[in-house]
Amino acid sequence: MFTLKNVSYKNILSIDNIEIKGQAITTLFGESGSGKSTFLKLLNRIHTNESGEITYKNQKISTLDPIQLRREVIMLPQEPTIFKGTVRDNLQIGLEFSEKEKKEDQELMKLLESLKVKKQLDDDGKELSGGEKQRVALGRIMLLDAPVYLVDEPTSALDESTETTIMDLFINFIKDNDKTAVMVTHSKEVAQKYSDEVIYMKNLMVGGATHGRND
Repeated sequence: MFTLKNVSYKNILSIDNIEIKGQAITTLFGESGSGKSTFLKLLNRIHTNESGEITYKNQKISTLDPIQLRREVIMLPQEPTIFKGTVRDNLQIGLEFSEKEKKEDQELMKLLESLKVKKQLDDDGKELSGGEKQRVALGRIMLLDAPVYLVDEPTSALDESTETTIMDLFINFIKDNDKTAVMVTHSKEVAQKYSDEVIYMKNLMVGGATHGRND
């Protein structure tokens, strides 16, 4: 799905040769400051690598239209944006930007329930708690039904019980629909439990990263 060869970015990342497989869950695991979020942003051209080559589906991403790329490679940042408007608006806004058909309220309510968000669709999005904002934003990208998801610490604001529920929901969504996910986490437990492959990011540089498959 993605290949990164001799890629560098400022003094943060130095990647010799990494392949991210399609229809699999790859986790970037490491401490804060090790370049995990930067790595994600290179994959959808929010950041541009200073050297080397990144490909997506055998095409150099430098040749791809950034907007079109980001419609296929959806990113959920660690601190997701909640837009002005209702909970419904916040769930649907990605569909609007992508020019996709909006969902019926019944489907949206079912999604909220599965995300353990105890709000109504007409409630103000600004009234969501930190954890609810994270879950609504996750639901928003799931509705986009994209082939690739880049998610940065998707459960950082959740307690352990809710984290398990939400991670199970998201991972099942990825696997059941043959999608690709690249996740960032600092949690060894999350990395081991949910990943098909883990990329260990050490000492701020990825050049010496080791790969381990979670069997």
